[in-house]
Amino acid sequence: MSSVTTGKYEGFTAEERAAMKDHAREQKNAARRGSRADKAAEAARDVLAKIAEMQDSDRVLAERVHAVVTSSAPALAPKLWYGMPAYALDGKIVCYFQSAEKFKARYATLGFSDQANLDQDTMWPTTFALTQLTPAVEAQISTLTKQAVR
Repeated sequence: MSSVTTGKYEGFTAEERAAMKDHAREQKNAARRGSRADKAAEAARDVLAKIAEMQDSDRVLAERVHAVVTSSAPALAPKLWYGMPAYALDGKIVCYFQSAEKFKARYATLGFSDQANLDQDTMWPTTFALTQLTPAVEAQISTLTKQAVR
């Protein structure tokens, strides 16, 4: 939310409001009638379309993340979540890609929800900054994604 500089609540940022509108649109689309297979195919197309709309640096990262996640954990279904490419298991978001542009951040991120099976001891990371996808980073994403759905 907006930072508090004057000591009073200033409301949601334009980016946050846009994300909420995206989510409402996604929920409305999901409620439409149709077969489960048709909805899944449409959701996958929506994710690819959202990735194609991204700026070059974010788009390249998102394309690779999409490829790694879908090949590493085929049980995860692509779908949009607050206007971001996300991957769900049984309808619940497990991980998502947030472009740097989405909230005017310095870097893109790969995040995992509390549905991801990443628990280690009493503290573990759930969000990772991405600036470049090297083979080692792709291998790490693959490992995390496989672990997340166990």
